[in-house]
Amino acid sequence: MVIAVDFDGTIVEHAYPDIGKPIPFAIDTLLQLQKDKHTLILWTVREGQLLQDAIDYCADRGLYFYAANANYPGESRTSGSRKLGVDLFIDDRNLGGLPDWGVIYNAVNATVKKENPMQVMASHSAMPTQKKKRGIFGRR
Repeated sequence: MVIAVDFDGTIVEHAYPDIGKPIPFAIDTLLQLQKDKHTLILWTVREGQLLQDAIDYCADRGLYFYAANANYPGESRTSGSRKLGVDLFIDDRNLGGLPDWGVIYNAVNATVKKENPMQVMASHSAMPTQKKKRGIFGRR
């Protein structure tokens, strides 16, 4: 799979434009995903020197991305959309926030096996299970 990974709030805690404290197991999990033959792209709001700082932070920990803010190395961003052609985004701004990195790893593996990653994430959720409701517009 090709996976886009955010930096601030996902790999490190939010401290933009500085680099925040490491989020536990983020780098380790991403390194394991690379060992599992997934392609990782750094996808962040950072540009210029701030982007290079994020790239260097990861490289100092042995994590090297296939590309940064692009589909492939050297892609011109001057024309066209910034949309990435990836299979998955890992970002703290997901609906529900950033799951634990162990849950993320298991969800990626479920996707590869063509299983439902949402079931994996739900089974590891810290939130209590609620009764199934009829829908947001249905009668109660």
